[in-house]
Amino acid sequence: MLSAANEDHDSVVELVRGLVAIPSRGGIDSYEPILAHVAGWLAGHGLAAATVRDHAGAALALACEVAGARPGPRWVLDACLDTAPFGDLDAWSHPPTSAHLADGWLWGRGSADSKAAVAIFCHIAARLAAARDRLAGRLVLLFDVDEHTGGFGGAKTYFAGADAPGDVAGVMIGYPGMDKLVVGGRGVHRAQLHVHGVASHSGGSTATPSAIEKAAHLVRALSSAQLPAGDSPDFPLPGKLTVTAVHGGQGYSVTPDLCTVNVDIRITPKFDDAAATQLVQEVVAEVDQAWPGTRPTDIQVDTRWPAYALAEDSSMRAALIDAAASLGIAVKARIAGPSNIGNYLAGLGIPATAGFGVTYIGLHGTDERIRIDSIPIVQAVYHAAVSTLLQP
Repeated sequence: MLSAANEDHDSVVELVRGLVAIPSRGGIDSYEPILAHVAGWLAGHGLAAATVRDHAGAALALACEVAGARPGPRWVLDACLDTAPFGDLDAWSHPPTSAHLADGWLWGRGSADSKAAVAIFCHIAARLAAARDRLAGRLVLLFDVDEHTGGFGGAKTYFAGADAPGDVAGVMIGYPGMDKLVVGGRGVHRAQLHVHGVASHSGGSTATPSAIEKAAHLVRALSSAQLPAGDSPDFPLPGKLTVTAVHGGQGYSVTPDLCTVNVDIRITPKFDDAAATQLVQEVVAEVDQAWPGTRPTDIQVDTRWPAYALAEDSSMRAALIDAAASLGIAVKARIAGPSNIGNYLAGLGIPATAGFGVTYIGLHGTDERIRIDSIPIVQAVYHAAVSTLLQP
């Protein structure tokens, strides 16, 4: 596999550079040019790709399938084609779409997250397509263009839409970094708390309860709340609660009657969504009781993604770790603190890994770049792992 990856190296770098040169910032740029570029490359290698769209026709992702000669499970290689914003252009050593190549580094926004993975996965698909007669099952490439918006529309439509396949055995997400393979992560429970006061003129002779002051009370109560123990030997991270935003009031002369507090709670198998819900409800009820002249706080839950951890005997986990070991790379399986699309997939009962990708610097930051000499190892590991999973 490594010799094949070395043969493909120049072609992979060329494709990465072509992708980096096309701006695809989430929620800012049109995605059609970059989707067309990838679809064109795949077509040139005998692979048909289809654009995943929403009901209004907006592009959400690109999907491509390699079907083996024999029936078997469906495995997905997933990566995003949209990127973070550029930030301060003057701070970049080279323009973010320059795809500048120097001293073994390829510079540009999205080079690490995750256009290198897209290029690598395309080359793996092309290799496997030439060996269809030896495969049992299907390999799917899924390249989302709705990730950095936080919408994950491509993944949600493909895995849970009206035409969602029912035979997905697992998803390998091509995030960068060769130091670990993420096999689980804390889940997330996010809510907006709409805190009510009583509006009045701030200069009036009679004071009324301020929604902002009540919200401050609620923030203090949430920040000091004792979370139940949520860690265990197979899931070493505890739960975590963070107040991430407060919005309320306008001008100077009005006592505000509404203040909204955003709460982000990281959950675990023991401190789960139900426990997080109960914690918020109890703290809110206690604060509401202390402000009898106000309406009860409204709790609006925005996101519920479960925590997950792949079992040690997971075939996908083993295939990736064993493939890396065969090339002399000791990959550590880790439970991640931040959530990723793997948490969403866990809610659908679909196993997922994330990470083991190219070496990088500056993810989402100024001067994002990758080491191009890390590309062949990453390609060889995924190629070997997928070949193992698609064995008859």
